[in-house]
Amino acid sequence: MPADERATPECIGYVNAWVMTELARLNRDILARRRPAGDLAAELARSVLPGLPLPEAMTARQAQQLVVLLGLAGAAVSRHYQEADRARMAAPDRAFDQCLAGRAQVPFLDYFGRLAERTGTGHCARDTYAGLTRWNVPTTEIWWEGERLAVLDGVFRDGLVRTYTGTGDEQRFFELIKISEAIELAINTLLMPISEATLDARKPEALDRVRLATVLLTEVRRLNSDFAGLPPEESLRADYFMDVFRQYAVHWTLGDIPPSGALDPEAIARDLMLGITTPAYNAHTRKIFPAMLRSERELLIRLQDRPPVPETALRWLGLDTLALSRMSMAQLRETVGRHPVLAALYRLLAAHARMSGVHLRIAKKYLFAPQRQRELDGLGNPGVVSNRLGTTGMDELYLEELTRTRHQHMLSSLRVLGGNELDALAGLDPVPDEPADLSQLVRFTGPGTEQHHLAEWMTRPRRSRVGRTAQIGAG
Repeated sequence: MPADERATPECIGYVNAWVMTELARLNRDILARRRPAGDLAAELARSVLPGLPLPEAMTARQAQQLVVLLGLAGAAVSRHYQEADRARMAAPDRAFDQCLAGRAQVPFLDYFGRLAERTGTGHCARDTYAGLTRWNVPTTEIWWEGERLAVLDGVFRDGLVRTYTGTGDEQRFFELIKISEAIELAINTLLMPISEATLDARKPEALDRVRLATVLLTEVRRLNSDFAGLPPEESLRADYFMDVFRQYAVHWTLGDIPPSGALDPEAIARDLMLGITTPAYNAHTRKIFPAMLRSERELLIRLQDRPPVPETALRWLGLDTLALSRMSMAQLRETVGRHPVLAALYRLLAAHARMSGVHLRIAKKYLFAPQRQRELDGLGNPGVVSNRLGTTGMDELYLEELTRTRHQHMLSSLRVLGGNELDALAGLDPVPDEPADLSQLVRFTGPGTEQHHLAEWMTRPRRSRVGRTAQIGAG
């Protein structure tokens, strides 16, 4: 590839093709010990980096695209360097010593930092959750009854998903994460006017928004639960997740924050909007701020500084949690009958707690339970990325405690009435038990998206909790 100071579509296309083919092949060969660990860094330095233009010569979108591509490559270089000698984990930045970019031979980490700055998003100087999933996977839209509720943009227009090794496990997992985040964005968008206190919780619109948010949150839970219930070869193999996929979440420099699902800003925002916070959770959120985009940090700071949605709603109703906790059963029934939004909010908080339970079960299935068995078998924890903890440091006990916190929410005093009675008192229809038609709810946009690995799964019949079957599909 000829060196040039100007970014061109051909330049980006070359790097994209190299990542989709050569990077994946090199990673597979090195993992299978068919090639030495150093071959990937050498090939990146020889075939890709010399032809890169200056970051300042790129558009913001081109910079975003290269952040995705070089993020995958950089993670691979760092992983193989550290696996070749565990002592190298003390100085992970040395992995990039031979990686010089462009005519000026800019050191890789410096080049990546300038590239991240050029995106204008506040992206940090290494790969992140945002680049790995949101910018990587095609643009994803969420629709409800003919109205588009949310759009989560990708930065490529080829309909493809870039991965480390070119396996279906990775592509399916990336797609699942982006679909989940897109639905979460729709949920948060629905709740935002109540959070901002610009919508009176006594208004019918507030009730409608909370009800739809509950339906969508139920769909996120079903989506993830269904995925985890598939045969491993059709979803994600636990050993692949632990030994291949997670091992790319290595440090590039000491103390940096590798990409992780724990960095999903919409999930954190929902916790904050619903009042699910603890000192440990707040500290953890602040800890991972450097790995988030500027807009994400700003959103979470705003939400941390304002009352949660249930508290704001109670203020509109002239109530508070203490008053609710002191009411008799008769008083609770009368209050819910006067204020149907209380029942709707309780249902939303209960759906949030159930989603947390699914997340915990997935973490146990793919990480904590298999690692516990490995410890019993004397296999230990040999990877450069520990399988005893989540990437950002969450352990099983922490996630269990967080799940309990989500169950002890601000309206838990209404639990004595039960969900069905609350619905009846409020005059509300129950949350639909029938799974939604995902072809109408979720749409990947762009060429070739019908070929995505999740498409086959998404077109299968889904079963509701009572065994009824509903057909869903991918748009």
